[in-house]
Amino acid sequence: MPASPLRRFARREWGGLAARVRGALVTRRWRAIPLTLAAVALCATFQAVQNQSWGYQFVQDIGSVRSGDPLLLSLVRTPLSLFVPALDLPVWGALAQILLVFGIAEICLGRWKTLFLAYVATLSGTMYARLGVALGPGSPIGLPEADKHVMDTGPSAAVVGLALYVCRRVGAYWTGGAVVVAMVVEVIVKTNLAGKEHIAALLGVAVLMLIEAAVRRRRKHRGQPRHRGEGTAHDGRVEGTAPHDRAEGAPPHDRGEGAPPHDRGEGAPPIQS
Repeated sequence: MPASPLRRFARREWGGLAARVRGALVTRRWRAIPLTLAAVALCATFQAVQNQSWGYQFVQDIGSVRSGDPLLLSLVRTPLSLFVPALDLPVWGALAQILLVFGIAEICLGRWKTLFLAYVATLSGTMYARLGVALGPGSPIGLPEADKHVMDTGPSAAVVGLALYVCRRVGAYWTGGAVVVAMVVEVIVKTNLAGKEHIAALLGVAVLMLIEAAVRRRRKHRGQPRHRGEGTAHDGRVEGTAPHDRAEGAPPHDRGEGAPPHDRGEGAPPIQS
């Protein structure tokens, strides 16, 4: 029985990704996603600590970022801010996002690239918030002054950035487009700081993808054969062979044995071996 169009679309869009993730989890189990499990544990720990009277200020001091804070302090806190759940959102949502998206990214990209991309996306949102407040509400991309006091934490910016990158890497273009559309709709429906930071995170990762594509094209161009053919000497020989190499017992080229090299017809083409 032929597959339905929906099934064919799902296989084309997610078939390779699902097979790769399933294979990694079956063969390596939890060892396939150690970064993801550590991130989930860290996020849950921060949630538990910041809800204690003795722990709230501690979490604020090491992982709370606001655009009104000094820049150096924000940069120092940004890596941990990724794992500090927002107080006004249910923590299970942050944990599910990390487990799903970080897990897929870690399997497809590796742990260090996953961590790097998560930081790039989070930092893009953080830097946009500072720029937006500086520009003010009069600018199309500006933010109101009150937003500089909003606590800017949580994994959502990293999640949307990783989702876009993974979709591009595995060829799930419709899914990547859906992520972008969803973030645009979020900004239109609810014009808050978080939604605009998600757009900034997508742009930051998109710029990184463009840079990577440019580097790949440059390397590919450098690796292309020369005009005369890669690995070919100017006289037509394969590079590395001696000028006099020929099949054993083959007759001499256009001149008699022992004749001087210049004894051949005037204007005759160079000898090709």
